[in-house]
Amino acid sequence: MEDEMQSEVYNQSVCIMNAAVYMHYVEKKNMHQIAEILNISASTVSRLLKRALDENVVKFEIEPNFLECTELATIIRKKSGLREVLVVPVLSDTNSGTALTVKKMVALEGARYIQRIITDDDIIGLTWGGTMYHLIQYLNPCRKANAKVITMHGSIANCDEKLAVDTLVRRAAMAFGGKNVSICRNGLFDRPEDYELLRSTEIYRKMTTLFENINISISGVGLLYPTTTTLLASTNYLKPEEFQELLSQHAYADIMLRFIDKNGCECNTSMKQRTFSIDLETYKKIPLKIIVASGIEKGPAIQALINGKLLDVLIIDQKLAKLLAFPIS
Repeated sequence: MEDEMQSEVYNQSVCIMNAAVYMHYVEKKNMHQIAEILNISASTVSRLLKRALDENVVKFEIEPNFLECTELATIIRKKSGLREVLVVPVLSDTNSGTALTVKKMVALEGARYIQRIITDDDIIGLTWGGTMYHLIQYLNPCRKANAKVITMHGSIANCDEKLAVDTLVRRAAMAFGGKNVSICRNGLFDRPEDYELLRSTEIYRKMTTLFENINISISGVGLLYPTTTTLLASTNYLKPEEFQELLSQHAYADIMLRFIDKNGCECNTSMKQRTFSIDLETYKKIPLKIIVASGIEKGPAIQALINGKLLDVLIIDQKLAKLLAFPIS
């Protein structure tokens, strides 16, 4: 006992430590303020706060939902080899658990992420869709970047104007304060010959050159398996026979108007050679490919993209993350 007391001679007063802890964690004072009040140095305050942690005077607890999100992100990142995974907590109350609310929460994190990394020199490729619509609504207009935003595919027949890619690109560029480039051509041509004619035009050469220079892409993903929820199915974009062709080819997902199978390879359909969109090989070369998605039904589509190495950063909700981290066999 005497030896223990002797060693305490070289430690600061327990009372001083408690005072520092209270002022820092309860009264929210910074270290310099505490140092002045207690007549000690700021470095001593730092040591006192560390001692309080080491001796369990102060204990931190992460809310279980938020802790689980971090753990799920780590599991998915290690399993998939992705550069980064962000998992958005879904709280248990009914308001925050609705599909639309979750989609908006994930879109908000997508907007925050893109604005955290964007620079004036970036060329950003953007796709259409509901998630992209909400993401662009959440872009902070106070955080400007003179980046260029371009469409990665042509237009979609009978698409809701607010979801159309050219509309989204213009709004994103307005939020960033940068420039935008849109494709004023259909995404899917009726005949291969019409698409071949387009390939000889200046607009085609210009857009394919821009595609090759995209360094950041951001997209949602459409689902075709095991159920079909892709917005492409609710427009007149696909004819009935084309949709049946996709089902026969076991299409799992669509991204940038390209249809993907379970392994992340493009389905060899009649639409492949009639689609005005960035081709999959060019897309794969984009240095940073961001996918933003929500809803557990998107699990097979996301896994297909992972299998095909079609993304680098994944931003998803907690429930979808659970499915990806611990798939049901």
